[in-house]
Amino acid sequence: MKKFEDFNLKEYTKRFIAINHFTQPTPIQEETIPSALRGKDIIGLSATGSGKTHAYLIPILERINVEADSCQAVITAPTRELAAQIYEMAKVMHDVDERIRVSLYVGGQDRDKDIEKLKKQQPHIAIGTPGRIKDLFLNAGELRIDKASILVVDEADMTLEYGFLDEIDAFAGRMQEDLQMMAFSATMPDQLKPFLKKYMHHPVTFQIGEAVRFNPDITHVLIPCYHHTFAETINSILPGFQPYVCLIFANTRKEAASIAEELRKTGVSVSEIHGDLTSRQRKQSMKSIAAAENTYVVATDLAARGIDIAEVTHVISCGFPSDLEYYVHRAGRTGRAGSKGTCFALYHEEDDAAIRSLQKRGIKFEHRRFKNGNWVDLRGYGIKFQRKEDTELDRKIAMVYNNKKNTKVKPGYKKKRKNAIARIYQKKKREMIRSKIREEKKAMYKERARREREGLE
Repeated sequence: MKKFEDFNLKEYTKRFIAINHFTQPTPIQEETIPSALRGKDIIGLSATGSGKTHAYLIPILERINVEADSCQAVITAPTRELAAQIYEMAKVMHDVDERIRVSLYVGGQDRDKDIEKLKKQQPHIAIGTPGRIKDLFLNAGELRIDKASILVVDEADMTLEYGFLDEIDAFAGRMQEDLQMMAFSATMPDQLKPFLKKYMHHPVTFQIGEAVRFNPDITHVLIPCYHHTFAETINSILPGFQPYVCLIFANTRKEAASIAEELRKTGVSVSEIHGDLTSRQRKQSMKSIAAAENTYVVATDLAARGIDIAEVTHVISCGFPSDLEYYVHRAGRTGRAGSKGTCFALYHEEDDAAIRSLQKRGIKFEHRRFKNGNWVDLRGYGIKFQRKEDTELDRKIAMVYNNKKNTKVKPGYKKKRKNAIARIYQKKKREMIRSKIREEKKAMYKERARREREGLE
């Protein structure tokens, strides 16, 4: 495994690493930083919390010319919260060299104030949402990103999902011709590829995911909902575990809001983060999450992306997302840094295909329910109950096949074997019919006796 010393970094970059208390690069940093330092276009695929942000901040810091009064790098994020989180990490650069200027440009903050500052001085690194950066560059004409030679698109798949690629497309084509572009994401949807191909030249792709997918410290537990809702099932299992932080994933914004509301009705304190919240609600929610005010956090996959929620001991997946990679990332929010974690996967009958697909990928599910104050182990998912009679039938059919193993094969043996098996089934059918007749006669005698007792006959 490489160390940061192996990258031959400048002294102030080393100080930046030391201030962040990094000891060695994460897998995504180890793979991407050398290529980024050489100016290569990069596609970095890895889960939230894997160190993607510093995988591009470190090479950017290494390339910044503090003497130049120009914007040299642009970093976009699909939401204000993510952009603000990146900004908080990047502004530490000022501590290693006070000449480095990092600015945040997002909706909701004073646009006129941003413009006045830009008239006086350009940031070395501009971080923001695609819409606000486009506005300050193309409409206001004050953010001079046409001089920038580095463009980072963070959470690229989420940027696509939110429909912000057009905004990036509007200004990316006006940046430096030798633009170095780096895109970091958890997944790589096909719809994203044409955009990346348009701006990237022979990009190097790095995918880090197997450690999350097969993390032995994560226990996957299937929980049947039966006829109950996800919220009802969550409430039923809450007495069965004691989380430090439990992250609850819903597939839609409406579902997330509904689950949070139902949990509150039963007295559970929750934070929620999803696209249906107002800007003010999102800020309040982010503050409560950062302060760890509530043990339970309800979120959608996209809203939770990039938000680093520490000490997640349990994850609850309410059903399964259409893209099963998202389930892998849900589970990967726990069991980090050598600690153990549990992912409860709540399911209904319609989730069968998703469960079987994940089993084929190598995820081993335990199957349980919480009943009368105790966890009860259920039959392994997909293992059907086999009656004693069926087992005996299988044994007899197996005997027909095995009898031919060590004997000389004679002409017509397949037809004879087929007839022998047919006779076994025929015999079984006759036995079932006789058993049915006996049951019907017994029921008839009981009914007759009842009528006689009651004087009806």
